[in-house]
Amino acid sequence: MTKTLFVFPVLLLSGALYFCTKEKKEYTPVNAITTERTPQENYQNYCSGCHGEKMDAFVDRGWKHGNTLNDLVKGITKGYEDEGMPAFEKTFSRAEIEELADYILNGIKNRAAYDFETVPKTGIFESEKLTVKLDTVATGLAVPWGMAFLPDGSLLVTERSGKLYQVEDRKNLEIKGVPEVLAKGQGGLLDIVLDPEFVKNRLVYFSYSKPKGNLATTAVMQAKLEGNRLTGQKVIFEALPYASTHHHYGSRLVFDSKGYLFISVGERGNEKENPQSLENSLGKIHRIKTDGSIPTDNPFKDKSGKPTSLYCYGNRNPQGMALNPFTGELWETEHGPRGGDEINIIKPSANYGWPVTSYGINYNGTTITDKTTAPGIEEPLLYWLPSIAPSGTAFVTGDRYKPWKGALLVGSLRFKYLNLCYLDGYKITGQEKLLKNIGRLRDVRMGPDGYIYVAVEDKKGSVFRLVPVN
Repeated sequence: MTKTLFVFPVLLLSGALYFCTKEKKEYTPVNAITTERTPQENYQNYCSGCHGEKMDAFVDRGWKHGNTLNDLVKGITKGYEDEGMPAFEKTFSRAEIEELADYILNGIKNRAAYDFETVPKTGIFESEKLTVKLDTVATGLAVPWGMAFLPDGSLLVTERSGKLYQVEDRKNLEIKGVPEVLAKGQGGLLDIVLDPEFVKNRLVYFSYSKPKGNLATTAVMQAKLEGNRLTGQKVIFEALPYASTHHHYGSRLVFDSKGYLFISVGERGNEKENPQSLENSLGKIHRIKTDGSIPTDNPFKDKSGKPTSLYCYGNRNPQGMALNPFTGELWETEHGPRGGDEINIIKPSANYGWPVTSYGINYNGTTITDKTTAPGIEEPLLYWLPSIAPSGTAFVTGDRYKPWKGALLVGSLRFKYLNLCYLDGYKITGQEKLLKNIGRLRDVRMGPDGYIYVAVEDKKGSVFRLVPVN
């Protein structure tokens, strides 16, 4: 497969323009930070990737560790490791931390000053090659995470809080029988797919953060959908070991043409031990059969010589997977740290590098690795600097969107748009930002009716269908 070098311009807050290539990466070193940099700049450079360009996470998701100035100063200084919040005491001075905390509090109180959303009231979005209009399919879903289309034309939607809905005629019917989930941090009820033989067996599969005491892991359950209830629940996959952290669950589900189920699992925030070890399930892509058993041709074996569920490794937090309908290959998108989100083609036994290689740095500005390439490690087809926080991935098929046909769609949580990648075989020839400022775009799917559907974390928690305008 031919690799192509991509060069992307990135606009810094200072107004300077620099380019990131696969040969070189440039960042502001930690020791270059001085009090001359404003709290606004520090927030955008260090905080906005996780907490939103306009502080969405603080406003929309509540305050777990207190909302006073002292609470924020403590959190920024010491961090909360199990929740993915790093310590910044070596990154900023005490004065900078206090200024940053004060900036956050004042920004939330006066949030209108930072509200730069420009979603058209008409619901019509223009792009370079096509204009689309939003058709509201569902609202009131808080954080919709995954979608699956039923043969009758209705839609199953998971809500991260732990609820599953069947959506039809803009009405949300709750499905009972969902297992207990740890709806904490990035955990909860996550992705959902139908069995390839759903018409015959009514089986569905969903991933979730399964609790065990104070620990949790990524698990997959099989169940039968009967009316508005799940029955015959059976856990067919558990990523081991369980962990105390509440982030990087991964959790996309995709069936291939053979009927095997692929499962993405994040490294749970432990990059030093998990993603490069073949002795655990974390930071990997897995492949299993519908009953949870292991395909005999899986590439990795245990000490007794039996095949394991592992299919590839060295992944950080893969929240997007889609089968390329034109080639049959599995494509994946995953979150990098601060910078270095990736698009990869998944191959058996391949190592995708984390954290040996990366185009990103730690959230607090420190270096993870000085390597972007290494022998035996797959390079990404594309990486993003700064991070867009990719979640949800789909290929455009059919003739409703002819100018986009064959392109790859990727949701952006951080910048609230749908990223479109134009393809020429394995080459990404261009990108376009669609649906700008629509909200944290969690999932994107091609529906059986040939329309694109997106699940959005906006004020209402919505699913939209994109209808081409002439």
